[in-house]
Amino acid sequence: MPELPDITVYLEALEARILRQQLVRIRVASPFLLRTAEIPVAAAESGTVVSLTRVGKRIALGLDNGLYLVLHLMIAGRLHWKAPGAKIAGKNALAAFDFASGTLTLTEAGSQRRASLHIVRDPLTLDPGGIEVLASPEPQFAAALTRENHTLKRSLADPHVFSGIGNAYSDEILHAARLSPVALTQSLQPDEIARLHRAVIDTLILWTERLRAEAGTQFPEKVTAFRDGMAVHGRFGQPCPVCGEKVQRIRYASNETNYCPRCQTGGKLLADRSLSRLLKKDWPRTPEALDELKTR
Repeated sequence: MPELPDITVYLEALEARILRQQLVRIRVASPFLLRTAEIPVAAAESGTVVSLTRVGKRIALGLDNGLYLVLHLMIAGRLHWKAPGAKIAGKNALAAFDFASGTLTLTEAGSQRRASLHIVRDPLTLDPGGIEVLASPEPQFAAALTRENHTLKRSLADPHVFSGIGNAYSDEILHAARLSPVALTQSLQPDEIARLHRAVIDTLILWTERLRAEAGTQFPEKVTAFRDGMAVHGRFGQPCPVCGEKVQRIRYASNETNYCPRCQTGGKLLADRSLSRLLKKDWPRTPEALDELKTR
């Protein structure tokens, strides 16, 4: 799912192309995309784009007629910039937004239709309410983090707690902070909270700058949760760039948490929910024991 760095670079690319441009037409190819019915699609047509903002992990296009088009890309949704009047082609195509200068298209890979378009008068009604971490001093960050007692991984990726952070960058942040993904928020010491706050800011800024440099003046097309240069996310079984230990993971549903045992958990192997249920007392406690188990 595109997170704060990806959404920021998308917004910058859109600003250069559609800000102060008239939205000529909206073409919706998938009936699953539009999630609001009160305001018809036609009401947004002919409006001029006067603002482009991020609302959590959503992109909000503000029009001079007081309406907002709010896009949530979810896991597999992606934006593309095409020539004016480009056709909506292929089973992954969901919508097209036509401007005189070009056409913004929305696609979503896979069969699950999770991406959404809301047409609203106030985009903040769609805001989950998490704090903006890049603009939050440490005391505000600490208060949000410790308001409830959850694991660090869950809290960092919770849009009701922090805005714009998801599965990928929470892995990278926790590795940079040298903290376990399953540590409980209310058990952290003040120095650990300070370290985590610094890691959040540094990681998000670092990756925003990297993605901005990668895109250059082109529209960002290589938007993915798995990137070269990441320390642990998507790097299961590969060496940690800091200590060389093999990156491990915890799987749950369609997501996974990636971490370095040596850097983050004191050498302990965190129990994978499904495998630990299967192995029970035989679950290995260290990476070395896991390697030994695999060779039996």
